[in-house]
Amino acid sequence: MEIKFQSKRILGINGIGRIGKLTLWNQLSQKYYDGIVINSGRELGKRIEDIIQYLTTDSTYGTLDKFLFGYTGKSCDVKILDKAECLIEICGIPVKILKTARNPIEINWAKEGVRLVIDCTGVFLDPTLPADHPKGSLRGHLESGAEKVIASAPFKIKDTSRKLPDDSATFVYGVNHSTYNPLKHHIISAASCTTTGLAHMVKPLIDTKETSEIITASMTTVHASTNNQSILDAPPKAGSKDLRRNRSIFNNIIPTSTGAAIALEEIIPEIKKVGFMADSIRVPTSTVSLISLNLTFKTEYTENGEPIINHNFINDIYRKAAAGAQKDLLMFSENQNVSTDLMGCPAAIIIEGLENHTRTGYISISSDTMHRHGIEANQDMNLPVTHAKIFGWYDNEFGCYVNCMGKLAKYIDKNLI
Repeated sequence: MEIKFQSKRILGINGIGRIGKLTLWNQLSQKYYDGIVINSGRELGKRIEDIIQYLTTDSTYGTLDKFLFGYTGKSCDVKILDKAECLIEICGIPVKILKTARNPIEINWAKEGVRLVIDCTGVFLDPTLPADHPKGSLRGHLESGAEKVIASAPFKIKDTSRKLPDDSATFVYGVNHSTYNPLKHHIISAASCTTTGLAHMVKPLIDTKETSEIITASMTTVHASTNNQSILDAPPKAGSKDLRRNRSIFNNIIPTSTGAAIALEEIIPEIKKVGFMADSIRVPTSTVSLISLNLTFKTEYTENGEPIINHNFINDIYRKAAAGAQKDLLMFSENQNVSTDLMGCPAAIIIEGLENHTRTGYISISSDTMHRHGIEANQDMNLPVTHAKIFGWYDNEFGCYVNCMGKLAKYIDKNLI
């Protein structure tokens, strides 16, 4: 039995891991699509009931029933429509599981009526590879019938001599998604969870005159564990550079790297002129992470001798953003939150207003230094600068990332030609 909705919307999901399953949950809650086709690329369990159990339970977010309906007592009806075709119905929406093709070019999305695919495998991230690459490629989805493909991770171009193709771009919903061009962009990256949260933290600062001139920037994400870390200590793979990723996430706080600052430049081009540094510290929790953003701004003083940029000024920027342009995507809180308080919160970032703080000082430049740089000066100069430390929570699995990627998918789908 095939899902035959020739004039309706069918979403394709490639990969059924953490992000793939939560993408299904997100779409079931939105009920935007008339049908969903998931490609697992392999056999799952011993029977179709095993797949249903996996799709309707989660160790982090609980059961699908509670996820959709809370503690109302309502349940999500699940029916088996065709065992042979692995076709089920969840909450009235047909869901078909494909289990044979690993390579995107062999999936045959055209047969399933899929125009948009979200690739959640984390494997196919190089948009420069041809559709027929022997190890698979994002372009394989387009060759097999899809019109657009969204990768649920940042692009990774292996050959550094190659540039990002013109038909590929990175978008974060609520920040730069309106620059999407349906005639041009066919391969899209939804960036990462950290980049999504960071972009929403930085956008209102860039959009505010007083904080738009950033001198220095750095961030650390205190990040929940992910599936690419080891449960127990394991030997490193050949050529592995980050030996700490192989240490047990159960027992350690693990410093590591993040590409969030580099990806941010693609989303907010103004950041390119700032020397942005970024790193990550992995901690043994299942979800919800915290960005600590450090920025230095050029500043001025009021007539009363107070610095313009201070704690209240920064918080007011975020209050306005939360009530205006970034409503529902950026939230502002002055509660004393801990990570579990924000689990499932459907926002890209939740600003921790109570902990934000600033300090204003001076950069002293001597007249001799200015002379050496060709600047005429009769006396030393003291330039006022303000350092700000801003905190933002984000549910790195569902609330921040999957929710924002789902909004991006809906936006792209509505603009299919």
